[in-house]
Amino acid sequence: MERRIVLVERDVGLVVKGLVLVILFYFLYWSKWAPDYSLNPNLVPENPTWVFAQRVLQHAFLVYLAFNIGAAFVFLGIAQVSFPVVPWTVFIIALVDGLFLAGLVAMTGGLQSPLYVLYVLLIIRNCASMNTALPQYVLNVSMVLFYLAGVLTDIAITKLDATPPGTEFEGPVITSDDIRQMGTTMWIRLALLVGLAAWCRGLQILLEKQQRESALKAELELRRQQLEAAARLAAEIAHQLKNPLAVINNASYTLQKTVREGKTITQQIQIIREEVEKSDRLITDLMGYAKLNEGLVEAVDLQEELDRAIRNVFPPAVKYEVQIHRDYALGIPPLLAHRNNIQEAFANVLQNAREAMNGRGNVWVRIAHGPNRSVEISIADDGPGIPPENIEKIFQPYFTTREKGTGLGLSIVKHNVETYGGTINVESELGKGSRFTIIFPARTLLTIRK
Repeated sequence: MERRIVLVERDVGLVVKGLVLVILFYFLYWSKWAPDYSLNPNLVPENPTWVFAQRVLQHAFLVYLAFNIGAAFVFLGIAQVSFPVVPWTVFIIALVDGLFLAGLVAMTGGLQSPLYVLYVLLIIRNCASMNTALPQYVLNVSMVLFYLAGVLTDIAITKLDATPPGTEFEGPVITSDDIRQMGTTMWIRLALLVGLAAWCRGLQILLEKQQRESALKAELELRRQQLEAAARLAAEIAHQLKNPLAVINNASYTLQKTVREGKTITQQIQIIREEVEKSDRLITDLMGYAKLNEGLVEAVDLQEELDRAIRNVFPPAVKYEVQIHRDYALGIPPLLAHRNNIQEAFANVLQNAREAMNGRGNVWVRIAHGPNRSVEISIADDGPGIPPENIEKIFQPYFTTREKGTGLGLSIVKHNVETYGGTINVESELGKGSRFTIIFPARTLLTIRK
């Protein structure tokens, strides 16, 4: 639930609205604002139209009071109310406030009414409560129209009361001459309300932009620090393990050259050297992770990086017989990451598809909005598919079914994706192809796997 609604409408608004309702109740029913002609039915008022309007306003106040009581229950139980109900309640109660205030303006002098300033406060309240552009525009334009309606209603009431009983108007009660007689004061006030609404909206956009930039800078800095921490950890572990392995490898090599006890010992020494070399390759990969702190953590455009990966894996000059089908949703947020990590992940999945199809077939790439503001990237092909028994193994380092494959491509993809809090999964059916789906949270903290 947005903090601005809680602050403006509940914490401050309910207290202010309660005081206003008490004042209005006193003003409409207990004060000597208007004589009570019900005590003397034979007394004919001098301004019957105004008296009738006053009674209508008193009845309208009861409806207005009911609206505010209902809204108060919503705001007091804001934590238990579903989110769409709250903004709609704010929108409706703001319209009701403006409409009822128009009646008060009409009954307190119209253009001369001091209640004009309340429309200024209502516009500021609307901008503070509603951050969505369209509802805010509708509300603020409505405030301007309500004020104009209140002034025109006052003019109509005055003219009707000044007309002898039984006289019929030819044409509308309010004419162009009445509007001209309002002078420039009316138009200046309307212009001020419009200008205030535009200024408040502009200020709100500026503040929101600054907040987004501050949040982006903070997250970029946090990601940079976490990547550096991961890199230092990987480098330290690799350094501590690589040195003793080098000593063991050198010692076994020297021992193999000098020992003369027989073939069996030589074979055992060779096994030691092979295992040391295998461990050394794994540690070299770990040291590669230390390169995470190289480059810049930035806002990466996923569509741009996916297109670049497609050009790299399927260069036009090679003329692969592969059709690329793109489906990119609008408004995809950027991912805070190292550009090379994302580029490498996309390229390895595409290369896996190219090799599976032997350079001929169809590839479907899609970027879409996922649940909870996540982003889903799917890359599918119509190749031969993956055997069910291999699906759980394809992300394991050094697992490959190809003679020339290293078995590191999809392992790197998994590592790069999970580095930024993402997930990757695969769906495949023999003879129909495979689909890899990568999901990135729109805003996520870097996860460091232990």
